[in-house]
Amino acid sequence: MSTPDRPGATAATSTPGASRLPTWLHVSDIQGLAQLATQATLGVTGLAETVQGNVYKAVAAPFGLLGSRFVDSTPGSSGVKSSGITGLVYGSVKGATRLAGGAVNAMLSRAVPLAGAQPSSPSREAMLSALNGVLGDLLLDTANPLAIPMSLRHEGRSLVLDPQALAVSLPQATGKILVLVHGLCMNDLQWRGDTAAALGHGGHLARELGYTPVYLHYNTGLHTSANGEQLAGLLQQLVKAWPQPVQDLTLLVHSMGGLVARSACHHAAQVGHSWLQQLKSLVFLGTPHHGAPLERLGSWVDGVLGSNLITRPFARVGQLRSAGITDLRHGNVLEPDWKQTGRFERGPDTRTPVPLPACVDCYAVAATTLSAGRGPLMPARDALARKVVGDGLVSLESALGLHEELDRTLAFAPENQWIAQGMNHMELLSRPEVTRQLVQWLRSAAGRRGFRGSPGSH
Repeated sequence: MSTPDRPGATAATSTPGASRLPTWLHVSDIQGLAQLATQATLGVTGLAETVQGNVYKAVAAPFGLLGSRFVDSTPGSSGVKSSGITGLVYGSVKGATRLAGGAVNAMLSRAVPLAGAQPSSPSREAMLSALNGVLGDLLLDTANPLAIPMSLRHEGRSLVLDPQALAVSLPQATGKILVLVHGLCMNDLQWRGDTAAALGHGGHLARELGYTPVYLHYNTGLHTSANGEQLAGLLQQLVKAWPQPVQDLTLLVHSMGGLVARSACHHAAQVGHSWLQQLKSLVFLGTPHHGAPLERLGSWVDGVLGSNLITRPFARVGQLRSAGITDLRHGNVLEPDWKQTGRFERGPDTRTPVPLPACVDCYAVAATTLSAGRGPLMPARDALARKVVGDGLVSLESALGLHEELDRTLAFAPENQWIAQGMNHMELLSRPEVTRQLVQWLRSAAGRRGFRGSPGSH
C-alpha cells in the first residue's frame, strides 16, 4: 500500500538545492519535471517571439513592400528575422535552454537506475494524476517518465493479470468483480476520500454485497477512445486471469471514467471481447455524457483569442490542454468523434450516437449543488441546475444522458436515475448517501439475477 506522506518533510539534503523539493518526489519525477521546465521555457520564448513578430507584421503592413523588408514572411515563421538582433537573441535563448535541458536530462537518466524502486505516496499520486490530466498526451508523445501507464490496481499497487499472481494479491477474491474507474486528473487512491482508513464505495460494496474491488489507474490526458480501447483489453485479461469463476462484473465509474467505460464497451462489442457478456451492471457517477460547460467555454476563449493577429499566439496557451480535456467539450467516446474536426476548432456536435450497452443494468447518479426547496424562484433554479450548474462541473442533463436529439439520449430507466441534492462533483466519490444508493441498486439487481453473493471482509 502507498506509504503516507511525512508531514513537514523536506527533500534530502544530499542533493544541492533539494531542500526546496518534497521528499516524495522520485528521481524519475525530477527528470520528468525538468523536461517539462525545458519545454515550458522554449514555449514561453516561442510565444514571446511570435507576439513580437505579429506586432512587426501589423506595423509593417501599411508600408507595403518597404515594410515587408523588416519581417520574415516565410510561411510558418514567427515574423522575426533570424538574422536580426532580435532573432539572434531568441535563437540564443532557445539554444541555451535546449543545451541545459539536455545536460540535466542526461544526468538524471543515469541517476534513475541507481535510485532503485521507491515507494509512492498520496501526494505524489495526486501530482502525477493532475499533470497527466492536463498534459498527459504531451507526456506520452515526448516519452516523459511522468506519463502514467494504464493498469488495474489494488491498495495502490498494480496487479499482475495472471491467475497465480492474482490469487496471491487477492487471496479473498470472490466471483463478483467491481472495477472502479476514476475521472479527469484523479487517481485510484482518491476513491477512499481524505483518510486512508475510509472504506469508500468499493470497500462498502465489498462488505455489503461480496464484491472484490479493483481500481483502474490511467492517463486521463489521452483521448477517451484510446483509453477505452486499452481498458477493454485490460478487462479481457482480468476476467480470463481471475482466480475464481466470474459470476458478476460491475463497473463503477466517476466523471470522465464513464465516457472511458462506454468507449470500452463499444470497442469490446466491435472486437468480440467475452467480458462484455459478463458485465452485469454499469453505474455512472456525474459522467458528462454530453459534455461539460467549462470545456465549451475554453473552446470559445480559444476562438476569441485566435481571431486577432496580436492575441492569436496566446490561444496556444489554452491549447496546451490535453486531448482528454478537449474530448469533454461534447462528450466524445469514439475516435471519429474527434478526428472529424480539429481538437481546438469550434464546431457543432458531430458525435456518432453510442447507446448504453445492451443487456446491462445501467444506472446514473447526477448531483446538484443546489439544495431542495420551494419558492417562486425554484423553477428558474431547477432549469439552471439542469442546463448549466449541476454539480459544479457537469449539468444534470448531461449526467442523466438527456439530449434534445432523441437518438443521442441515453435510455436510463427512471428507477435507475438518482439526483443527489446539495452535493458537488467530487463529493460523489465518497458521500454515504451515494453509497447507500449504490448498495440498494446493486442488491436489487443481484436479487433479480438470483445471486446470493455472500459478503466478505476485504
